[in-house]
Amino acid sequence: MSTSSAPTTPARARTLVILTVAVGLAVLVALSAVHLTQGTSGASARELISALISGDDSQLSAIAFDSRLPRLIGGLVVGAVLGIAGCALQAMTRNPLASPDTLAVNAGAHLALTAAAAFGISLPLLSSAALAFVGGFGAAGLVLALTGFSESAPIRLVLAGTVVAMGLASVTSALLMIHAQSTQGLFLWGAGTLNLSGIGAVVGLLPVMAPALVVLVLLASATDVLSLGSDTARSMGVRVGLVRAGLLVCSVALASCAVTMVGPLGFVGLCAPAIIRLLSARVIRFGRFGWAMAGSGLLGALIVIGADVGVRGIFLGGIFGFTDLSLAVGIPTGVVTSLIGAVFLVALAMRMRSGGSQEIAALGLPSAVRLSRRLTVTLTVSVLLLVLAVGGMLLGDWWLRLGDVLLWLQGQSARAIEIALDFRAPRVAAALLAGAVLAVAGGLVQTVTRNPLAEPGILGVAASGGAGAVIALIVLPSSSVWSMSAGAATGAVLAGVIVFALASSRTSSPERVVLVGIGVMTAAQAITQLLISTTQPHNQAMAISWLGGSTFGTAWRDLVPMLVVLALAVPVLVVLRRELDLVGIDDLTPRILGVSLPVVRAVALTTAVLLAAVSVVAVGVITFVGLAAPHLARMLVGREHRWFLPVSALLGAALVSVSDTFGRTVIAPDQLPAGLVVAVVGPPYLLWLLRRSTSQAARR
Repeated sequence: MSTSSAPTTPARARTLVILTVAVGLAVLVALSAVHLTQGTSGASARELISALISGDDSQLSAIAFDSRLPRLIGGLVVGAVLGIAGCALQAMTRNPLASPDTLAVNAGAHLALTAAAAFGISLPLLSSAALAFVGGFGAAGLVLALTGFSESAPIRLVLAGTVVAMGLASVTSALLMIHAQSTQGLFLWGAGTLNLSGIGAVVGLLPVMAPALVVLVLLASATDVLSLGSDTARSMGVRVGLVRAGLLVCSVALASCAVTMVGPLGFVGLCAPAIIRLLSARVIRFGRFGWAMAGSGLLGALIVIGADVGVRGIFLGGIFGFTDLSLAVGIPTGVVTSLIGAVFLVALAMRMRSGGSQEIAALGLPSAVRLSRRLTVTLTVSVLLLVLAVGGMLLGDWWLRLGDVLLWLQGQSARAIEIALDFRAPRVAAALLAGAVLAVAGGLVQTVTRNPLAEPGILGVAASGGAGAVIALIVLPSSSVWSMSAGAATGAVLAGVIVFALASSRTSSPERVVLVGIGVMTAAQAITQLLISTTQPHNQAMAISWLGGSTFGTAWRDLVPMLVVLALAVPVLVVLRRELDLVGIDDLTPRILGVSLPVVRAVALTTAVLLAAVSVVAVGVITFVGLAAPHLARMLVGREHRWFLPVSALLGAALVSVSDTFGRTVIAPDQLPAGLVVAVVGPPYLLWLLRRSTSQAARR
């Protein structure tokens, strides 16, 4: 029954809420009973329940107490605290998209714990939780400092949190690759797994979780007043800053405990409170923060246990023809919750109203750029690119001299030098080309969305290309470079089609495109984690290397797709350069001047997707280049596409080239993928960019 069809008295609303919570608890009890009977031992439900009740010293009792019960209790507790943490964060920011994921809390906590393991630091449980809290609180504080508490601009928070989380995740991946021995086994935990070795972790963290929950309950009344607005709350005597600080600290503490126990379990903290908010608006008025928090905790537990029951039921019960005991145990529950969250995020994007104000302000650019400055910048960047290309040929595990390169070009070098340069030359060329096409693709995406923080990675193209490559590597019986390349191209193009199909309409907006893209990216990353976590160690290492964006083993033939697509894209962009200039201003100006906005957007985004796809085929997944290079180019030569796109290509090529050379040299003879190097050095620039963008938006 809709609340708009009949008035709901407070007593009736309270009764409906209590009844809904009771029904939810009954469903949770039923799911828990099913969950308790799932496993690989083959024991029946009656036998396990009898063993739990009797508590005798039998094998069934050991299975129940050491395996089944910890997994169930862990799932219930983690789901509940993540749901409550998400509810508190949404109340604090007055933003329906706030959660431990979108504020990068999970990513920060994950990085902190991974760093401790990478450097061989063994910490007790509470110390690990404290370290996770420091990482999560720092990440959340950074995102909030960049975006503020504006509920009128929810996409800004999601975009900023996603960019920060991507940067932190890249640092985490670099640590996992550099310290592979000391971090062995952390990949599965990093995907969010409920495979607890006992209830000791849950019991040990109760001294942290219980006080946080008590404080949230004590803050419930003040939070209800805060929902009326900051000014109203202050006029009623509420200390807004103190209440927000309490909500933030408690929610980060709860999320950090969850990460410490089971790893980052994706998007539970977004889905649970958002669904409660939708129910409150349309069906049942949960009203006060206390009831919303209880409902979010209950729904969070339902999501986690339901996801775990579902995935284990598929592989244990032979649903859809699958029966695989190892997959039933090995698939991380976080993969399933991330997939659910991705679908939910896309659904929220489709519900968004278009035509609102642009949430991310365009950054201040030179109002009038002289031709002499543009020529000087172009010439300087070109010379810099030439120097970097030569440096890429000279540096590596074996440093060469310029004379060695000259002799190699003349075919007169020694055999060892010839082999080294024959191996390096296509790698240097691949880095240059990949950087150029990614920068052009990023520039097009930023123009079409009029969002200086958008790039192909944000639209899910790079992540989907990586997922396609991993699928080809693991699923196909005889995988090869060609099959992985075909899978990468298919995944990238499919992501572009999905984003355009879901977000493109006459009422579409740049914000909707970005939000749908983030949802697609999340789903692709979840599928990739699912495949990697269940494959053989050899395939796992190959997949992680591909996802890191490496030029290792690149041959001249691998450059052909990038050259072909770039050659086809250049004349198209030359023809559309004036239309792109107009599209980058606003929606009204192009229509007044007779420009077909949907057609220009479709052509530009299609070109961007194809460029990003061929880069993934050649060198794997490389992020941030499509964001940083175009923005820097605009600052140097202005927004006219006839200048800014070529300069973007030069800057992108330089960024990937220097990253590839650094990765081949810094820990030689071992190597770091160029994509990871870019992702590690990129976040500081992005943080500055986010902050400046938000400051511009606040002044407008």
